[in-house]
Amino acid sequence: MPHYKAPVEDMMFLLRDVFRVQDIFAELPEQKENDLETISSILEEAGKFCSEILYPLNAAGDIEGCRLENGIVRTPKGFAEAWKAFSEAGWGGLSAPTEYGGQNLPRTVQILVDEMLSGSNLSFGLFPGLTRGACEAIEAHASQALKDTYLPNMVSGVWTGAMALTEGNAGSDLGLLKATATPRADGSWTVTGSKIFISSGDHDMAENVIHLVLARIPGAPAGTKGISLFLCPKILVNADGTLGARNAISVGALEHKMGIHAQPTCVMNYDGCQGWMVGEPNRGLAAMFVMMNAERLFVGVQGLGVADASCQTALAYARERMQGRSPDRAGTVPIIAHADVRRTLLSMQSFIEAARAMVVYTALEMDREKFHPDATIRQRAGENVALLTPVIKAALTDFGFEAAVAGQQVLGGHGYIREWGQEQYVRDARIAMIYEGTNGIQAQDLVIRKLTLAEGQPVRSYFAQIRQTLAVAAAHSDAASLAEPLGAALDLLEGVTTRLISGDLSGPDDRNAAAVDYLRLFALVSFGWMWVRMVLACAPGQPLPDALVQHKRAAATFFMQRVLPQATALSQQISAGAGSIMALPDELF
Repeated sequence: MPHYKAPVEDMMFLLRDVFRVQDIFAELPEQKENDLETISSILEEAGKFCSEILYPLNAAGDIEGCRLENGIVRTPKGFAEAWKAFSEAGWGGLSAPTEYGGQNLPRTVQILVDEMLSGSNLSFGLFPGLTRGACEAIEAHASQALKDTYLPNMVSGVWTGAMALTEGNAGSDLGLLKATATPRADGSWTVTGSKIFISSGDHDMAENVIHLVLARIPGAPAGTKGISLFLCPKILVNADGTLGARNAISVGALEHKMGIHAQPTCVMNYDGCQGWMVGEPNRGLAAMFVMMNAERLFVGVQGLGVADASCQTALAYARERMQGRSPDRAGTVPIIAHADVRRTLLSMQSFIEAARAMVVYTALEMDREKFHPDATIRQRAGENVALLTPVIKAALTDFGFEAAVAGQQVLGGHGYIREWGQEQYVRDARIAMIYEGTNGIQAQDLVIRKLTLAEGQPVRSYFAQIRQTLAVAAAHSDAASLAEPLGAALDLLEGVTTRLISGDLSGPDDRNAAAVDYLRLFALVSFGWMWVRMVLACAPGQPLPDALVQHKRAAATFFMQRVLPQATALSQQISAGAGSIMALPDELF
């Protein structure tokens, strides 16, 4: 039957042996006390909470769903109790500042816990993920008074957060939004408008929901340059910090969705509610991007978490399901003996383990950006995170959905029915490719904006890091065979990168047409880099379990031989340009 076990052993392998986080944290004054033993204990306890408390609610919450009763959103049975236990244990404040009640732990720890949340119960995981993103936007841009009023209760989980961007006519193009805000005499604002697709917009799990709402003020310029950000609490907060009257915020409807049924996705009406500006007038989108970028990384991790959960169930089933015969085994065999099933499982694992390494690498850069005492290192780390954010969001959700479908396929007919949970993973994983900016838009962001960020220094530096690893691997007996195909794929990636930035593919249509293929190529090379690093960490003499070493080497070889060759086709597709895409007149489609 389906199960979920947090992959703590693999996480610790990455932290301890691949990235040697103790050496990195030693450079960060606020993190140098976080030793591996402490981190391991945190991950173990988080894993227990996710597998024992949240995972049992996953299928039941999907079946029951949320409901709207007399203007109040009711979450599925057990969710409120789980939220109370989650908050009281301090899980929501892992990476939050200590001055607001958080633990100020590294983002690297937080993001691995995010994976566990996503793998065990994606709908539940959105509540703390959105709250944390709202907290980070408030911390970065709000007045001290707003920080003091709202952050302690949000960090503790007494209140939760939500982001209100999308309107019926304004999705990816936020410049079209129509919500308005007019000033009040007391310095606050009256916010009016309607928003759709608002995750965690309302619920019965916390005392208050703090909405960050994008709206236009009088005289604002058209487009995205005229958007401001407002903090609008569901329930107003008195001067002494107690809760007061209900704000003029209501739930118009609950969206009827393909998946994440236990997550209340709301139509929210702001009927002249009271709000407070966060950041500067007409600079709201810049402030909101703090939350949006945090959520994009979180959504990428959702793709990874669901993929791993699907793989765990598929692997357990493949070991138990007796079907068919294998040429080298007598009698009926478990289906894991069949080459095609093994190919499917290895395809999933070769993505999941490389993606997890990619997430840790990115999170460590986030920790450098936040905590490193050297301003130059902080800046370069921030540029690297900006480069990788669209890759993490889009690639991990694209490949993650493919992995969820693959896991369902392993179970055959049993994967299509509810009992084993695989069909829920497919439905839940699908949204991650859409929200927080569709994956096509993420690809355009990578190609059109991020490749030229800081005059191209971040992408050049990133490729140089891969080259350095290849040079080490070439002299390493176990990794040399992996370095050659990765080096060839990197050559292709660097070649099309140059053409997209300043060559014959630098026109708008060519870059737009290439974006999705380019992001996938970028991700494949990045995954290959992670596999080489993992194999290098498994060098003879390292105190690692033989089973782990054998698995890593086999999965790395599989990736290089069976997955990375996609790079050649992707390069050819990119090089074809936009001609065949743009040739057909609109009316002939």
